[in-house]
Amino acid sequence: MQLIQQTADLSAYLAADEVIDHDHPRVRETADRLAREAADSYDYARAAFEFVRDTIAHSQDSGDPRVTWRASDVLEQGTGICYAKAHALAALLRAEDIPTALCYQQFDVVHGLVAVRFRGAWHRQDPRGNKPGVDARFSLDGERLAFVTDPDSGELDHPVLYAAPHPAVLAALRAADDRAQLMRTLPRTL
Repeated sequence: MQLIQQTADLSAYLAADEVIDHDHPRVRETADRLAREAADSYDYARAAFEFVRDTIAHSQDSGDPRVTWRASDVLEQGTGICYAKAHALAALLRAEDIPTALCYQQFDVVHGLVAVRFRGAWHRQDPRGNKPGVDARFSLDGERLAFVTDPDSGELDHPVLYAAPHPAVLAALRAADDRAQLMRTLPRTL
């Protein structure tokens, strides 16, 4: 699949904002700790991916009722759905100057993940968290995503790489009082 940058300006995929708040002390502290243990930027990116995938609970899987959407809140509370986990990973990667985009897949609802720029190309990564039947891994050599789309069933991989969360995603996260409400109002399309 051909991934398409929403903006040609690569610096947009390094920027901090209200959601991808990589200048927040919690994000900086986590990034600094992971960076101290990494041999290079690839090793750091893999470690950040594994940290978010394995230590931030996917709230739907764990039953956690809290809704997080800002990267620093995801790291502080240790929970979030796919979008929130993608925001946290994007912040950790951007904190170490690794261009990171937000991207989406279309199933019965929209699923969120990230793409990282290495070796002059974008590579999608899915930090949602593994469970029986889901084995996502960090890879620059072929995708190892949590879910594979089935175009015959109407599922698709959205090719656009966003510098900021899609407005429909962010609106759903911000409006939800708890995870149960969020699950009822997840975006079905972008």
